[in-house]
Amino acid sequence: MMSAVAGIDVGGDKRGFHLFVLQGISILCSVNSKAPEDLVRICAEHDVVAVGIDSPCQWRSADGARQAERELAQNEISSFSTLTRQLALSNAKNFYGWMFNGERVYQALASAYPLLMEPGYPKGRVSFETFPHAISCGMLGKDAASAKLKSTQRRQLLEGIGIETKMLKSIDAVDAALCTLTARFLVEGKAYPYGDAMGGYIWVPAATSL
Repeated sequence: MMSAVAGIDVGGDKRGFHLFVLQGISILCSVNSKAPEDLVRICAEHDVVAVGIDSPCQWRSADGARQAERELAQNEISSFSTLTRQLALSNAKNFYGWMFNGERVYQALASAYPLLMEPGYPKGRVSFETFPHAISCGMLGKDAASAKLKSTQRRQLLEGIGIETKMLKSIDAVDAALCTLTARFLVEGKAYPYGDAMGGYIWVPAATSL
């Protein structure tokens, strides 16, 4: 039997977190919550082994951009440029509040689902960073993946694997499902890591995942 896996889309204070849990192609759970502790509890209840999170797992250092983001750029895959924590805190309009919410998720998961700090899945429970545009690039090819067509393309990716999308009422829920799919690929040895341990790895589906 396939292991259960999960994905989390991280939003601001109003949107909260979207959690999607999958076993094979069977949907076990799709919920929205504003409490990271709820996400941990639900993952544990479903015996999830890997959790993909759409939020930076590390802040940028004062020395420069994260290695993962540099590698993505070298491969012509656009990504959010993570700030230093101090710079994010200094934003008066709390524009980066979602990143602090992501930090809260990783902290809540740390005991049960520690952050994967090596370029391979060692078995057991882990959490890791991923994000939908890079997932789409990994599965469709970077030239085909389109931000303008993301709602349609991302649903088609899920449906192409056999995952029903009718219950996913928002792009946030769809993105959580894509993160979950990457968690499945990680467990199956079909995901590729960008980055290093110091700046944190960003995982995407490998070209051989489909």
